[in-house]
Amino acid sequence: MTAAEVERPAGVRRLGKGVTRGIRAWGPPTLLLVGLLAVWEIAVRSFGIKQFILPRPLAIAETWVTYLPELYAAARYTFLEILAGLVIGATAGIVIGIVTARYRFMQDSLMPFAVAASSVPILAFAPLFNNWFGLDQQLSKAMVAAVLCFFPVMINTVRGLTNVDARALELLRSYAASEAAVFRKLRVPNSLPFVFTALRLAVTLATIGAVVGEYFAAPRSSLGQYIATYSAFLNFERSWAAIVFACIIGIGLYLIVAIAERVVMPWYDRQAEWR
Repeated sequence: MTAAEVERPAGVRRLGKGVTRGIRAWGPPTLLLVGLLAVWEIAVRSFGIKQFILPRPLAIAETWVTYLPELYAAARYTFLEILAGLVIGATAGIVIGIVTARYRFMQDSLMPFAVAASSVPILAFAPLFNNWFGLDQQLSKAMVAAVLCFFPVMINTVRGLTNVDARALELLRSYAASEAAVFRKLRVPNSLPFVFTALRLAVTLATIGAVVGEYFAAPRSSLGQYIATYSAFLNFERSWAAIVFACIIGIGLYLIVAIAERVVMPWYDRQAEWR
């Protein structure tokens, strides 16, 4: 530790280290995003690309500001579907995953079905759920999102609960630990990284599922219909502005899951996976 660091209070040193870590974590992605937008803007201007092929980022930003109230209303409508689908799908996935991990015969029967069903394209689900729950009902889009979330959460929950360290399992059993104690002290902590990995994937799938489900039938006050309507009228600046709102929702939910992961698992270092 240098003399300058000794003179500074511990709180200031911690704050400085936190800022440095933040810059290292967010600096490169931010610079990359700014660079891509700059290249996009310059390329569209330089090559004279028509707006119906690829609008300029600045034109999209201007449209986003101009139509912000109606974009916000559409995003709020779709956000409720995304959130409902995420809650339903993740909750069902965790519960079914726990039951499946507990009974071996269910693993043998359900896991192949879950893997096969997770590969079904989203376009196959949307018309079915629109018929079952109503063309213009938010529940139908929420259920599309829920199905997309369910399978990765369920599969990862089973993996996390079953792929435990054999030595730790043997140690607990040598102390005559009950199955409930093994579940609580070994299987659940071991499954948390798997579950949060699935949840980070699920928030993006829920966003995609809700927006694509709205393409088939939904009120015009929804992001999916907003994008489809203005694309049909070749007003792609407004379509891209709605896509930006969908991206904001997905990124925001992803960050919430990442923060929750830090709170629930302060002991876990995800960076270690890449070392």
